[in-house]
Formats: sequence, structure tokens, C-alpha cells
Amino acid sequence: MNSEELSELVMATLDDGKAHDIVKLDVRDLTTVTDYMIVASGTSNRHVRALANAVADKSREAGHRPAGIEGEEGSEWVLLDLHDALVHVMLPRVREFYNLEKLWCLSPAKEQTAFTES
Repeated sequence: MNSEELSELVMATLDDGKAHDIVKLDVRDLTTVTDYMIVASGTSNRHVRALANAVADKSREAGHRPAGIEGEEGSEWVLLDLHDALVHVMLPRVREFYNLEKLWCLSPAKEQTAFTES
């Protein structure tokens, strides 16, 4: 599974878990740390934690063991490192405060994909 397929798996898993405002940022030209950053919102601390756990489980099943998971204790912002994709699941107020989408979209030509239901 390549990084694009992994990012699509993550986005589908977040959508299945009823995450809100799922956005995929292509950061390949901005950093060597990862290819994609995926940002999503949960409705509560429990929902944020459940979304991150679901992504970790689906990624493991696909052969991508997470390098680390941070923030599960408070669950306002959980970061899941899948090497080729960094997944940020946040409460809406935390997401609004840090505004990662703006931070990582410094170039107007960069791809930013919002996930919408078909």
C-alpha cells in the first residue's frame, strides 16, 4: 500500500466513524517527514479517541503499524503517526485555534482535499 492508498484508507475510516470536516493536505513538497497530513474533527473527547483508535486499527490491518500515538489521555487532539501520513483528530475549538490547514498550505498550488460523502 503506497502513501496515497494509506491516506484514502485513513479518510474512509474517519468518514465511517462520523468525523467532521476531514481534510487531506499533500505536504510532499513541504517536508520530508510525511507525504500527507489528514485533519479531522470529533464531537467529544471520547469521539476523538475512538476515531484515532479506529484509524490505528485499520492501518495495522493494512500492514501500517503506527509509529506513535500522542494525546490519547486528554483526547482534545490526538496525533497518529503512520509514517507516510500524519493524522490529527481534534475537537473543533482546538482545531480552530491551531489552524493546521492554513499552516501547511503555504503555497496556493498545494493540494487540499476535503472528504465529502458521495
